[in-house]
Amino acid sequence: MELQRLTSSIIKNKKVLVRADLDVPLEEKNGKLQVADDNRLQLAKDTITFITEHQGVCILIGHLGRPEKKDPQKSFKPVANHLSQLLNQPVIFIDDCIGDAVQKQIEHQPPGSVIVLENLRYYSEEQANDAHFAKQLASLADVYVNEAFSTSHRTHASIVGIPTYLPAYAGFNLAKEVETFSNLMTKPKRPFVMIVGGAKISDKVEAIEHLTSIADVVLVGGGVANNFLKADGFDVQKSYLQDTPADLKKKGTDYIEAAAEMIHDTKQDRLLKDGYIPLPKIIYPIDVIAATSPKSKSGKVIELVNGNHHEATKKGLMYLDIGPKTIKLFQEIILQAGTVFWNGPMGVFENKAFANGTREIGQTVAKATATTILGGGDTIGAINDFKLNGRFDYVSGAGGAALEFLSGKMLPGIKPLLKRKS
Repeated sequence: MELQRLTSSIIKNKKVLVRADLDVPLEEKNGKLQVADDNRLQLAKDTITFITEHQGVCILIGHLGRPEKKDPQKSFKPVANHLSQLLNQPVIFIDDCIGDAVQKQIEHQPPGSVIVLENLRYYSEEQANDAHFAKQLASLADVYVNEAFSTSHRTHASIVGIPTYLPAYAGFNLAKEVETFSNLMTKPKRPFVMIVGGAKISDKVEAIEHLTSIADVVLVGGGVANNFLKADGFDVQKSYLQDTPADLKKKGTDYIEAAAEMIHDTKQDRLLKDGYIPLPKIIYPIDVIAATSPKSKSGKVIELVNGNHHEATKKGLMYLDIGPKTIKLFQEIILQAGTVFWNGPMGVFENKAFANGTREIGQTVAKATATTILGGGDTIGAINDFKLNGRFDYVSGAGGAALEFLSGKMLPGIKPLLKRKS
């Protein structure tokens, strides 16, 4: 997959409209809103700097939250202020994103300027991919750059509409995301170990199905594991199981059935642990930490295989973390890997009583000799909590977009960026 890449000649002395992921958390300090976590802004820094160093005017657009109208709590003003510190240069904030007044303010900015336009989601036309809205945004610049891989699975005006009016290019971080995930699917170092967790199976099921055909082994934890346990005949008691949406029920789709199909389709596949111990391709917990509530202050080890599983049945417990035997098994497999892709925590890590599985797996991935790639979302939150930052080969800033890409789909926002055949 070849993308249209940025070069100095493309952006020199041009106005460049950059769709970035500016959806950062804000917090109030001393009566003012400030950026609480600038990881997503950091991802766009190289592209912004490249544009300004080559005398382009960098015009940043994006969304913050899901406002249905103008909302001072969702304004980009504090984001612009933070970017000014991050880039060590003035950043102009314009309190709208379309119109003659916006156009005039942009025209008066010298080469090398950075501008942040107001939240696109103030306009319903953004999510509706309104052609006129996209054209108004495109009229502000000469070139379009997509630096928001995390929203490239959306068919919004700023993602797919603008490229119909402007030459479109990939930002440096977006190009890195596409390259990393493409290599993961086409040429992983083996054994390739996929670790999947988190609460919801709905946004992961297609990626799991696709990567299961590529990976040597899939280790499943978190709420996702409950679907596989249930599919394999285990009573998961009060444990979280995501309900299948009504539209999928109409199509005959069921997450338990999807898990059962994956188990069936891979029943002949084996990973040789230590070179001679055959293990199934999809491995879910053999023991768990259970309690009556995710807010419980402690949990009990439940042995799912030849153990005290009847206690969970009697008490109606919830499975909230992977157990010590599962941790040990997962660790041994991870340390033999050539490539590790990890998406989703192993339990309710926000509660210390159920954080051990995620912590232990995170620490093991961090010290593995394998190429280690992490998917965004809660996985990033977990490595931040456990002070594991900087110990992995690649940490993606994307969540849903990464999973859609890894399911083998062409993302709507990537398609306009593909290199044209001559």
